[in-house]
Amino acid sequence: MTSLTGLNYFQVDVFTHEALAGNGLAVFLPDSPLPARVMQRLTTEMRQFESIFLTPDGPGNRFEARIFTMEEELDFAGHPLLGAAGLLHHLHAPQQAEAEWTLMLGTRAVKLGTTRHEGKPGTYDASMNQGAASFQPALSRADSRPFLAALNLEEAQLDVRFPLQVVSTGLPYLLVPAASGLEHAKIVHPDFEALLATVGAKFAYVLDVAAREGRTWDNAGLVEDIATGSAAGPVGAYLRQHRAATAGETITLKQGRFVGRPSRITVAANAVGEMLVSGGVVVLAHGTFV
Repeated sequence: MTSLTGLNYFQVDVFTHEALAGNGLAVFLPDSPLPARVMQRLTTEMRQFESIFLTPDGPGNRFEARIFTMEEELDFAGHPLLGAAGLLHHLHAPQQAEAEWTLMLGTRAVKLGTTRHEGKPGTYDASMNQGAASFQPALSRADSRPFLAALNLEEAQLDVRFPLQVVSTGLPYLLVPAASGLEHAKIVHPDFEALLATVGAKFAYVLDVAAREGRTWDNAGLVEDIATGSAAGPVGAYLRQHRAATAGETITLKQGRFVGRPSRITVAANAVGEMLVSGGVVVLAHGTFV
């Protein structure tokens, strides 16, 4: 196996300005790219919902990034990118009030901005442009029923003003608008990933539209995500599309209450409709492999 001696990593909390809150993240800083199998095993070892691996990619504030869950590598995710940007500000621009970063996910360049949070050392605000959202056709009421059942929801708990719909800014989510029952939502389908694939979704996000609070899980239903940046852009675009938010409104999306880690994600749109997702980042701890 590849030697890990001297490998540096940091623990950060994302979508919060308080330590030991928000969504935890392990950020690894290898001197050179690691094999995928090693990154997968390191992520499993850390047992965070996701880990991110950063290596310099040429001069300036540009880094190659790879993101893993405990099961697989992802093409895109929100809280790892925001957390990584906050850490990069901490390490490479500690005296600057603001900084900009480019993280390369394969051929996709993600632009992020960070601001030092005054009065709280090691605390930053990070934002990213997720681009314009893409929408798949809304599901009919009949086509929606299997997904409601799979998520332990009754049809009466659906917010009938809005449809189930797959929306993506890099990772396709089936958005499930609920009027009630968020506390009862959970995955009860034996092969939920295969069910989602029938509508082109990777994950599902149950959204209480009125409360602007959401929940999502790994597709086995074993781990609930605390705060999901990759879903926040689609949610913001969905609310604007269906006139549940105004064009210029900044949306605060709540998540994590049901796992004891309340988090807040800020979502807005720029003048051309690209979704901007923001949140706090706290640099918590640093470790080195022996």
